[in-house]
Amino acid sequence: MNNYGIDIWANDSFIIKNGKVCVDYGKKPAILDIVKELRNDGYKGPLLLRFPHLIQKQIEKIYGNFAKAKKECSYKGSFNAVYPLKVNQYPGFVKQLVKLGKDYNYGLEAGSKAELLIAMAYNNENAPITVNGFKDKELINIGFIAREMGHNITLTIEGLNELEAIIDIAKQRFKPKPNIGIRVRLHSIGSGIWAKSGGINSKFGLTSTELIEAIELLKENKLLDYFTMIHFHIGSQISEIQPIKKALNEAANIYTELKKMGANNLKAINLGGGLAVEYSQFKNKNRRNYNLNEYANDVVFILKNIAEQKKVLEPDIFIESGRFVAANHAVLVAPVLELFSQEYAEDKLSLKDKNNPKLIDEMYDLYKSIKPSNALEYLHDSMDYMENILTLFDLGYVDLQDRSNAEILLHLVAKKAIVLLGDKQYSADLSAIQDEVQERYLVNFSVFQSMPDFWGLSQNFPIVPIHKLNEEPTRSASIWDITCDSDGEISYSKNNPLFLHDVDIEKEEYFLGFFLLGAYQEVLSMKHNLFTHPTEATIKINDKGYEIKNIIEAQSILDVLDDLDYDIHGIKDILNERISNSKLVNENQKKQILGELYLFLNDNAYLKNTGV
Repeated sequence: MNNYGIDIWANDSFIIKNGKVCVDYGKKPAILDIVKELRNDGYKGPLLLRFPHLIQKQIEKIYGNFAKAKKECSYKGSFNAVYPLKVNQYPGFVKQLVKLGKDYNYGLEAGSKAELLIAMAYNNENAPITVNGFKDKELINIGFIAREMGHNITLTIEGLNELEAIIDIAKQRFKPKPNIGIRVRLHSIGSGIWAKSGGINSKFGLTSTELIEAIELLKENKLLDYFTMIHFHIGSQISEIQPIKKALNEAANIYTELKKMGANNLKAINLGGGLAVEYSQFKNKNRRNYNLNEYANDVVFILKNIAEQKKVLEPDIFIESGRFVAANHAVLVAPVLELFSQEYAEDKLSLKDKNNPKLIDEMYDLYKSIKPSNALEYLHDSMDYMENILTLFDLGYVDLQDRSNAEILLHLVAKKAIVLLGDKQYSADLSAIQDEVQERYLVNFSVFQSMPDFWGLSQNFPIVPIHKLNEEPTRSASIWDITCDSDGEISYSKNNPLFLHDVDIEKEEYFLGFFLLGAYQEVLSMKHNLFTHPTEATIKINDKGYEIKNIIEAQSILDVLDDLDYDIHGIKDILNERISNSKLVNENQKKQILGELYLFLNDNAYLKNTGV
């Protein structure tokens, strides 16, 4: 059976049990059971499930692996981690993360005024806060206020103008001052589509010349003692370990040079983000060639080695690996609304009593006599016949009824062939054919809202039916979302083939799970067609199985319109007035229509047909 690569991407967080995707924790509840309970309570459409124990698991892995690496190397510097709020600022995630990270002194990283204020409100006491990104005087002032509140905060400067602003503000404010970090612009670069985050031409950081000037400015203004950290970032989702090792060597040598220049309180190197998550469902398409254990060992070994060579204290280590912590905690489950070739069933055939075109009779014979030994040959023949029928139709030799019968017969032959071929369905030859006869699954969700990185960056996410996994999936599948946009499609790909089950949606429900959506997808989402964030629920695994907590319903249509600065009271008044003035219905009918509109306006925009 197809396990959809769960052994590759699931990170021991999910397993397949009795044909269902289950949470690999506690009593291993099935996601389908959780979804059905929510649906029975009236929550329809797509559902975003949050699993806080998976947040905790990732935090424990990071701190555990670095603790082990430090012990093996007798490393004297400390290890610290901060979570970059830009990865997912949704309160349902952030509040859980802060709570679960308390015992580790897990901190937060902010890249804007709003994010810094979130950090100041929610960060654990004494846990570090780092502030990256471009800053104006107002943002720097907020950083000073954070320090005056007692926060352990480091302002990382991205340019000399920011340092000059810090110097000016330091003269005006109270005695407590934030720590100062400097982002260094390395020559080293990462790998993949985010590699431009690093390198000498990157958007952020100071060059070697600017570093020297920054040290002089700090000395002149008696702020050198507050300079405690250097920071670098060579890219998100770094798939190869070698660029990380190269960047570490470069940064560690810059660290030792700055110490020689009198930066006595410089004690930390912040590696930024980049720790990769495996999204692939296919072993030959792995995106990452290292694991967390190797990453931690290399970081600790390289920094210790250079510190010993240069005879300086081993630096404290900071990382900002948000994707690694956030990605796997969130799963979107959405119901399939329709299979677009379901009309290609045998009972839809309308063969003529006589005078069927010879090609139609031959296609029917292929359908009735197909068997494993000739399945691929008959499928090829059916496709050839279909092309001939289309040509004859254009020339006027066959009619629309003949064309319809040919389309139905082609799909019937294809469906039979795929079942008969079994494991051979993944051959290159058949894969090319499946590309032609793929099924389109209409799913009740928005790609733009829930998977924007797929649309914008062609980032693949694991897609798995959450049930029927004890049955062989036979349909090469494309997924269509419900937006009015042709880009709202996850197309069948011969390189990343998705196979789903041949189901009759009128007789049974069919749910797809979209995994690893916890990083970036929610905060980058778009309200295309005004589809909004789906209903979310936090799932806590306990001794009894699970408990559903903190349900937040998807925004109503009125809420979405209000967000766009529509006058929602004005909209309701206009609709009221136009219904009242209508001469097409009587007074009782007007009351019914007003009631219906009220319900529609206060519901979300996802589809409700067929009970989904």
